[in-house]
Amino acid sequence: MKKSEAEARIAKLREIINDYRYHYHVLDESIMSEAAADSLKHELTLLETEFPELITPDSPTQRVAGQPLAKFTKVKHEKRMISLADVFSEEEILDWVRRNEKLVPGGKIAEFFTDIKMDGLACALKYRDGNFVQAVTRGDGLIGEDVTLNVRTIENVPLKISELGEVEVRGEIVIFKDDFEKLQEEQRRKGEPEFANPRNLAAGSIRQLDPKIAASRPLRFIAYDLVTPNLPTHREAYDKLRELGFRTSNEDLVFAAEDLSGLFSYIEKLDEYRKGLPFNTDGMVIKINDRKVYDGLGIVGKTPRGAVAFKFPAEEATTKVRDIVISVGRTGAATPVAIFDPVIVAGSKVQHASLHNADEIQRLDVRIGDTVIIYKAGDIIPQVKEVILGLRPEGAEAFDFEAALARQYPDLEFTRPEGEVVYRVAGMSGDLVLKRAIEYYASKSALDIEGLGEKNVVVLVDAGLVSSIADLYTLKVADIAGLERFGKLSAENLVAAIEGSKGASLARFITALGIRHVGTQTAVALARKFKNLDNLINATEDELLTISDVGEVVAEAILAYFADEENLKMLAKMRELGAWPAEEVEKELPLSGKSYIVTGTLESMGREEAEGKLRELGATVTSSVTRNTTALIVGTKPGQSKIKKAEQLGIPQVGETEFLKMLAQ
Repeated sequence: MKKSEAEARIAKLREIINDYRYHYHVLDESIMSEAAADSLKHELTLLETEFPELITPDSPTQRVAGQPLAKFTKVKHEKRMISLADVFSEEEILDWVRRNEKLVPGGKIAEFFTDIKMDGLACALKYRDGNFVQAVTRGDGLIGEDVTLNVRTIENVPLKISELGEVEVRGEIVIFKDDFEKLQEEQRRKGEPEFANPRNLAAGSIRQLDPKIAASRPLRFIAYDLVTPNLPTHREAYDKLRELGFRTSNEDLVFAAEDLSGLFSYIEKLDEYRKGLPFNTDGMVIKINDRKVYDGLGIVGKTPRGAVAFKFPAEEATTKVRDIVISVGRTGAATPVAIFDPVIVAGSKVQHASLHNADEIQRLDVRIGDTVIIYKAGDIIPQVKEVILGLRPEGAEAFDFEAALARQYPDLEFTRPEGEVVYRVAGMSGDLVLKRAIEYYASKSALDIEGLGEKNVVVLVDAGLVSSIADLYTLKVADIAGLERFGKLSAENLVAAIEGSKGASLARFITALGIRHVGTQTAVALARKFKNLDNLINATEDELLTISDVGEVVAEAILAYFADEENLKMLAKMRELGAWPAEEVEKELPLSGKSYIVTGTLESMGREEAEGKLRELGATVTSSVTRNTTALIVGTKPGQSKIKKAEQLGIPQVGETEFLKMLAQ
């Protein structure tokens, strides 16, 4: 990204994030999910890291969220209440550790301390000679709000502790999920509006002038830090909090890891464990356990170097729409698919989502270049939730569905029947599309399944035995033997041939899928690049475009195929049934780097089969003679123009006998 582009993007991101923060932290209103806001903030942090000269003091990355409300007395924190930088992966944790190890004596961090990150209102409790004297919200980190009267009503806040002198305890004020649901039931019973979420309700309760409102809510204070006295380690501070009578996270939610291996193992454990916690959480806090080292590392902007917040896989995230491609499925229906910059949602990489139909595109008003919020429907299927209009690039045009159909499928005609929302290929029924797909899958240039020619495919589909390619692998002899054109022996042979197609080479399998614009040569190139089908399914447009055989049109076709939910379900079923291609093995093939042309008729095999065998041995097969052609494979009645051009360029000619010896090497 150019600096001018980054500057414009950063300005828009700051505007959106600041608006979200004001509503969420000051007004206790939520205008988008926290996960989506975190995703935007993370993008801003990465851009400012890449272009540090664009960082300004008022950037959201340089300040702690929220401003104190005027209706409460403002209190200056003696020690700043900091906000933590977010990390989203093990690699980002490693980067954080490497940066700090350059700054610590000896260049090694001995131990990490972790705790669950609660979703509540941060608050500092102050004690003097054992007596509770003040409660202050975080505010902007430097100045907070005095909410002492409200916090005194929280049952689990000790009004007296055994430690004398000045003591400051920090923690989160939360409402447990079960308590929140009871309040919701009460609201429904009264016919009153329901609350937004536990975090907003906890914050709103503390920010009421009347302490009776706070007293009526099931608020809890969960301590996470002891500021004074300053003990040697965070682990010791945590133990001291419990000794003084404060509620902290359960013992199994805190952990002192001696190395990164132990830390990563604990993160994995906690990600699963957190689902059963009584309060909401979106991550965990990781600190350098030695507080002397922690304090010595200091603060960058408004965040400490010695701690980060690891965010668990988000249910929502933001990303940019790179393209909108259209997939034509087995029924002839045209389904638009949004192609994204890859982003992690609910623990897995997402780079495309169905937009369903032209009406849905119009409803969302999604355009190429837009920044969108995406989520996982049922934790499985990615969906576009909404467009962030404030980040729309200038000049982004509304998506013209019919124009896109004409560009992506110039040889097909589409109709939209009256009363329907879906465009379909004119003159093609779903069965016809399916039959052609199966015929091609079984053809000699694909998986070469004996006995699965056009007429037999028609019989199987018309009998209702096959409704997708995957259904071929569920066929039983007894199902087929009684059909027209089949007897027991032919049924046995067909089932055996289908079974024998399992574990086909990756290139042949890719060819067999019949992806638009992907022929045998492109399939070979894809197999060599991606090595296995999962890698290809998850390939990005940029990765596809690094292949010489793949241009923008071919890349769009591949992305559309693997974004189609119907195709993905079919492939999932094929995997379960064992009909999955072999992984491409890295090896030096005998004909690698060589280029051949097959011309004329061969007695031993058809031209497509011959070309396929050449490709399997690493050769490139072309249709035009050039100086780069290694040799012509010549059968009977060859193309005279090719022979003449080869003679002019001094390209050798290979007969069928020599060709067969070449294949046998």
